[in-house]
Amino acid sequence: MPSREDLGAIRLTLELATIVTLLLLVLGTPLAWWLARTRSRLKNAVAAVVALPLVLPPTVLGFYLLLAMGPDGPLGRLSGALGLGTLAFTFPGLVIASVLYSMPFVVQPLHNAFEAIGDRPLEVAATLRASPWDTFRSVVLPLARPGFVTGAILGFAHTIGEFGVVLMIGGNIPERTRVVSVQIYDHVEAMEYAQAHWLAGGMLVFSFVVLLLLYTLYPQSMRGARR
Repeated sequence: MPSREDLGAIRLTLELATIVTLLLLVLGTPLAWWLARTRSRLKNAVAAVVALPLVLPPTVLGFYLLLAMGPDGPLGRLSGALGLGTLAFTFPGLVIASVLYSMPFVVQPLHNAFEAIGDRPLEVAATLRASPWDTFRSVVLPLARPGFVTGAILGFAHTIGEFGVVLMIGGNIPERTRVVSVQIYDHVEAMEYAQAHWLAGGMLVFSFVVLLLLYTLYPQSMRGARR
């Protein structure tokens, strides 16, 4: 059965994934909309930066974030000047790192959904004198709903499964930064395989159910998310 420490890691993981998913939807929506509509020369460079976590080893991203959040890094100096202390090995630092690491899993489905809408619905809304905000709220958001659902679920699930970035930025502090992936590592290192099975099996079932729901409910959106 899961121990008290296991339940604490599960609670912290769900809290982290929920906060990160909400932040990614807020930050990722305007970014994905810009990528879908812009003709700027910077488009490909920005898209490449967003997608970097897909190819970078998590420890590489975690290493540079650790330097940036340290006392001498730009984020560390900024948080220190604001009286917040350093971000490394804290839950807020873990949130920032997870947002960056999970960003492509939210932005790319939204980007694909926005591109699939095309120009015609927007032109029709313009002929009816709808404002840009009204067009986005009444036309774009309903049409892009599969992209939002796919992005939210993938972002949530990916944040839950993080290990490398989490270990580099958050360390292994019970009740503060120790999430499920780190707890599984601790159990294996201590040869507590029964405890590791409980958590690892739960993660496996959770991941399968999430992907099964997505492929069943939004097969078109999932094909776009893989591109």
